[in-house]
Amino acid sequence: MIGESFDAMGTTIDVRTADEDGITATRRWFEEVEAEASRFRPASALSVINRSRFTSVDAPPLLARLLGAAWEVRSLTGGLVDPVVGGDVIRWGYDRSFPDLAEVEAPVPGDADAWWSIDGTTVTRPPGTLLDLGGIAKGWAADRAVESGLAAIVSAGGDVRSTHPDATVEVEDPQGHVVAEVLVGRRALATSSVARRRWRAGHREAHHLIDPRTGDPVVGPIVSATAVAARATWAEGAAKATLIHGVDGLDWASRQPWIDGAIAVWADGSVYATNGLELAA
Repeated sequence: MIGESFDAMGTTIDVRTADEDGITATRRWFEEVEAEASRFRPASALSVINRSRFTSVDAPPLLARLLGAAWEVRSLTGGLVDPVVGGDVIRWGYDRSFPDLAEVEAPVPGDADAWWSIDGTTVTRPPGTLLDLGGIAKGWAADRAVESGLAAIVSAGGDVRSTHPDATVEVEDPQGHVVAEVLVGRRALATSSVARRRWRAGHREAHHLIDPRTGDPVVGPIVSATAVAARATWAEGAAKATLIHGVDGLDWASRQPWIDGAIAVWADGSVYATNGLELAA
């Protein structure tokens, strides 16, 4: 098995596969997904939908499948992980690639009526609703690369999908200290953190993780959460929802049959995990 890294979707993609053809095919796949789903590319299919003045818009097949996965995660998390927060992310100043982001003015009130749905390839939402697929797109691209046989292990900015039975992942706190080593095996793992991708918005510090219930950056005791699930899209949603739930995050995660385990790092440095999470020796 060989490995290679490349940049895509605003992060680093690490690939482990049998040969160079797999590396090349995985790179092309991520480029294809980014071209369709990036909110930073004006010509992307997602940007075209976000700009549309019509209530119902047809999505191309690839984006429709990705939006279907996002809708599934929305349902699994009770609406806590929802691409409908795209407008709020921009309202708080994250309207360009993060390296180009600077201090912004205080945000104006958001749109409380934003909503969306998808039926087949038809996306329905009020004009002006902005969708942001963010981490779900990275997890979904990793899932599809592995499920289609392009690669054995893919890590898309920490969203890991694996078919290797002995695959393990080191979980770090925001300071870079290893707090756990998780045996992922033929599953997936994702981490969500509010300690990175931060900026000033008026008189407060902002970050990219928006609570859809408030339209504001999440405020709570957890600074990073990691989750293990069968698919990277599920793990991504589980990690974000655990963090958004805050104090009750691990209790919520432990009750979800689709989540295999979760770890939470609190602001005071404490580390907690759900019962039965399989850690590497």
